[in-house]
Amino acid sequence: MSRSTFLLFFLSILCLSCFTISTPPPITSYPQTQFACKPPYSSYQFCNTSLSVAVRAKSLISLLTLPEKVGLLENAAASVPRLGMPAYEWWSESLHGLGGNGPGVKFNGIIPAATSFPQVIVTGASFNRSLWYKIASAIAVEARAFFNVGQAGLTFWAPNINIFRDPRWGRGQETTGEDPLVAAAYAIEFVKGFQWEDRGHASRNEEEIGERRELQQADNSGESGELMASACCKHYTAYDLEKWGIYDRYNFDATVSKQDMEDTYQPPFKSCVEKGRASCLMCSYNSVNGVPACAHEDLFRKAREEWGFNGYITSDCGAVSFMYEYHNYTKTPEDAVAVAFKAGMDIECGEYTATYGLHAVEQGKLKEEHINRALFNLFSVQIRLGLFDGNPKNINHGSLGPSDVCTTEHKELALEAARQGTVLLKNDNKFLPLNRNKVPSLAIIGPMAKNYAMGGDYTGKPCNLKTVFDGFKSYAKTTSYAIGCLDGVPCKTRAGFAEAITLAKEADIVIVVAGLDTSQETEELDRYSLLMPGYQKDLITAIASVSKRPLVLVLAGGGPVDVSFAEKDSRIASILWIGYTGEVGGKAVAEIIFGDYNPGGRLPITWYPESFTKIPMTDMNMRPDPSRGYPGRTYRFYTGEKIYEFGHGLSYTNFTYKLLSAPNKLGMLRFTKATTRKIKALQTNGELGYIYVDELEYCDSLIFKLQVSVMNSGNMDGSHVMMLFSRGPKSLEMDGAPEKQLIWFDRIHTISRRSTEISITINPCEHLSFADVHGRRILPLGNYTLMLWNLEHTISINI
Repeated sequence: MSRSTFLLFFLSILCLSCFTISTPPPITSYPQTQFACKPPYSSYQFCNTSLSVAVRAKSLISLLTLPEKVGLLENAAASVPRLGMPAYEWWSESLHGLGGNGPGVKFNGIIPAATSFPQVIVTGASFNRSLWYKIASAIAVEARAFFNVGQAGLTFWAPNINIFRDPRWGRGQETTGEDPLVAAAYAIEFVKGFQWEDRGHASRNEEEIGERRELQQADNSGESGELMASACCKHYTAYDLEKWGIYDRYNFDATVSKQDMEDTYQPPFKSCVEKGRASCLMCSYNSVNGVPACAHEDLFRKAREEWGFNGYITSDCGAVSFMYEYHNYTKTPEDAVAVAFKAGMDIECGEYTATYGLHAVEQGKLKEEHINRALFNLFSVQIRLGLFDGNPKNINHGSLGPSDVCTTEHKELALEAARQGTVLLKNDNKFLPLNRNKVPSLAIIGPMAKNYAMGGDYTGKPCNLKTVFDGFKSYAKTTSYAIGCLDGVPCKTRAGFAEAITLAKEADIVIVVAGLDTSQETEELDRYSLLMPGYQKDLITAIASVSKRPLVLVLAGGGPVDVSFAEKDSRIASILWIGYTGEVGGKAVAEIIFGDYNPGGRLPITWYPESFTKIPMTDMNMRPDPSRGYPGRTYRFYTGEKIYEFGHGLSYTNFTYKLLSAPNKLGMLRFTKATTRKIKALQTNGELGYIYVDELEYCDSLIFKLQVSVMNSGNMDGSHVMMLFSRGPKSLEMDGAPEKQLIWFDRIHTISRRSTEISITINPCEHLSFADVHGRRILPLGNYTLMLWNLEHTISINI
């Protein structure tokens, strides 16, 4: 979103009061939405559902005048009354539930609210693909319901699949964390769930879902399959800075090496297109190596020609204008419009095209063929959504309405997501879980304990919002509360400490709920420090010094904070990270602390000490550079001090692994003669050697399996995240090899005192390779160490 143009939409969602959904009216009383292809306009060829998507799209384009065409190239697409086409708003948001950040979704109609799931960083911490898919499917059902009553469009600009590269990034909360494999997996599951299946609606059965999946697989062009709703992977690409010093996202030029581009920044987008088959990409505000992303023809060509993207490309909101106004990339506004559409952008979120588009054509800077191409991509997606199929009530999903929003099923799914995403960071002497029969009085203290802003950014109007404090009310005879910091999360003074300390002295157990909210991190707001805001640290230590027993610290927020003081303090027995829990997450926190649920979440990002902030946020390099004291970024390359590792997370039970079967050696059989000569030359010179993945004829021949047994050796059932890492051979010829990298993950349910067998499939070309300095993926030869918790296995890959 641009800085000021859309401020009203932010202001409209600041009130997050609780809602009670009344009984919806019968379907016949829903307001009539505007739609295309009503009689007598239904006789147009673009309304003929028996024709292909391409024929219908081309037919519509042929009927439009040039001014009409230009009027359709911005998010607030104009109506074309003579063809019976109503106006259409492309910009709707659905990051973790329908959001009010854009003009597309409205909460002032028959449906006053939508299910607010935990922020993405929380669901990312679950490391659960099926959960991601189910959440996306549920959001899609609510999106269709909103559309059917005229309160939303069907094109939604989510998910955010950028890499959480720097812990200070205000929008890192919107992502699944720092690992490209995880971000890529999330992109696939979200897009598939959002676009193709809606398990949240009873009329959808498994047989129908299977048929839809077969259709998806058979339609290799990707342009004719029906869409439940349209997902948009953003922000393409290398976007992860809001404002830092003199730089902001509107003028920042991300200098990215070919190596980092290939194996860090691009994999999520590649997977989003190739495997998720997203119908939209959004180009970002920043420049990439000197070229604004929305004018970057090479990036657009890669998506369409190499990855097979079939959909539309939208600018981020205001990005076209910023090419002229902030990047100084063009001399005139007309040039900015022309360069974006000529590069391959299809629609602008903003008003530059409506204002300057016709002038650009008249000046010979933009050709009508570029406009027609853009319209073809736009109309193709709209046709797949059924927007030219007549009355929405008479097409697929037309029966969805208010009764399909804020359902018990969806709210239970939101609760389960909060449970699975909570991470137990510390638990000295098994202090948790608490026994509710032994806790007569409970004090809940801290600025996030009764904070209603528990959704993070891009939150809409929740169905029935509860705080963390609300979740504890039934767990003790007496539950009391003090905010501690009278001004809330910023905690700029010690006002309020006295009341909190008095309360802490009296309670049997004290739980402090602190951390971050969107006053500290959000869109257009990066952090400069990783420390607890204001005097929060002082509040925590003051309470710890007077509590009868060690306290429990609950940390909210998307980005990591330096809590080394709490990790080392024996008066703080347990630490939980809850992120932004969504509308029912407070219940999940209480369930975990009192043992009704066994925590199993893992950190999706490294937690760094405050000293990390000496590193310029503008440095996009992932690999370390000792010559300039640069430690690198993320667990894959970072060589500095850490507070908590990526993947850290405790449980109330214990797990042990046993390797049942795995190969010790893999032989390389088929690759080019040139590669063979190079490998032999390297080995003669004492190097280990490597091969280029794109020179291997049969990568599938290298696929191998691990059979592993997981024993829950404790007294409590629980879900468990398994994470398989690899550490490969290193040599001078293979500059930039990761310290280690995640190559597989899954979440399984385990039963106390029982073992569970898991089969893990690894494709070395995909999972063990990395990019060289030229951006080509290489597979080193030699010994690999596979690490599954404390279990290690060595496998050798050679000729």
